[in-house]
Amino acid sequence: MDLNRRTINLRRVVVTGMGALTPVGKSVPESWQNIKKGKNGIAKITRFDVSEYPVRIAGEVKGYNPLDYFDRKEARTQDPFIQYALIATREAFKSSSGLAEYAGLDKEKAGVYIASGIGGINTIEANKENLMKRGPTRVSPFFLTAALANLATGRVSIKHGFKGPNLANVTACAASTHSIGESFKIIQLGDADVMIAGGAEYPITPLGIAGFSVIKALSMRNEEPEKASRPFDKERDGFVAAEGAGIVILEDLEHALKRGAEIYAEVAGYGYTGDAYHMTAPDPEAGGACRTMRMALRDAGLEPGDIDYINAHGTSTPLNDKLETLAIKKVFAEHAHKVSISSTKSMTGHVLGATGALEAIFSICTIRDSFIPPTINYENKDEECDLSYTPNKGVAKDVRYALSNSFGFGGTNGTLIFKKFEK
Repeated sequence: MDLNRRTINLRRVVVTGMGALTPVGKSVPESWQNIKKGKNGIAKITRFDVSEYPVRIAGEVKGYNPLDYFDRKEARTQDPFIQYALIATREAFKSSSGLAEYAGLDKEKAGVYIASGIGGINTIEANKENLMKRGPTRVSPFFLTAALANLATGRVSIKHGFKGPNLANVTACAASTHSIGESFKIIQLGDADVMIAGGAEYPITPLGIAGFSVIKALSMRNEEPEKASRPFDKERDGFVAAEGAGIVILEDLEHALKRGAEIYAEVAGYGYTGDAYHMTAPDPEAGGACRTMRMALRDAGLEPGDIDYINAHGTSTPLNDKLETLAIKKVFAEHAHKVSISSTKSMTGHVLGATGALEAIFSICTIRDSFIPPTINYENKDEECDLSYTPNKGVAKDVRYALSNSFGFGGTNGTLIFKKFEK
């Protein structure tokens, strides 16, 4: 192996396309405009009867009809998390300055890396019910290809003919942060010129909501869903489960410039660590969160004071918000009280394996529009959460560097840093 390949001449990587499906919009422009306005996307669950559930609220994608996007066979044979990935990828291509039509695209150097924390749980539930009620011959022949977590990647790859790296990861709530970060490294090292990266999730199912409910991870504010997701607020009582997809197109800078692509931002750094502490609770010293942010800063060649904005993991759980605040204080020292912070989960809820990709997109939009989105529902100050969380109303601010955090069950952590593109 050429050792110099991994230490010299790393390629610059830029973002040239974005797509999203969220509880606050069915595209990046719609979602971002609603995020800027502080619009809430949390409501009572409409998809199934939740009258006997302790938690009856979630962040559903509003008004979604698969037949608006797919024919009946496609809709029937693809779990919704795969549908969401395909829809967000379609938008990313539309915003990519004609990448799909670019004659110079080598599809053997174009890959896909789409994550999911849970995969096709909706399909698994439906087929288990068929098995128990109607017998083994009534399980769908499309069951496995609709349920497997890597089939979002597989479907997108087949749809667009991308024959390069073909990967998927399942790292809980950090999954799509990792998929973008790993795609960044793949392009840096020259193993691909283009990567479709991100995540997709459809966890608002009977089993999904029941599972999160019984471990008491979710907010119980059933009578006021619009106030349930309240990161860093003293009265927070849990996260709100949500669904959606976020996809970015990453590209080698020279490749993007050669085809005249619009560049939304540059990927500057990536960090990934483990707590090695507990299945669901974060390290009480915030060690893993500190290490992943420091690793990303080191990868980007930056000092803590260079960061203008942090899109916090900010789940609205008592432990996460307190310990993420502690981690920011440890890493950023005196700059911790100066850097602008917000949690867009206050509006979208927690989109689990797709949340990192969505928050990466919102971080890129923050850079592009020079606007810090708010943390809504911030009403009661917590003495242990005392940083600048941009309460309730967004603010205009020039942002050169934005950092986005994601932390997941099992103690998995990821951080991405984006920068304003400059030739």
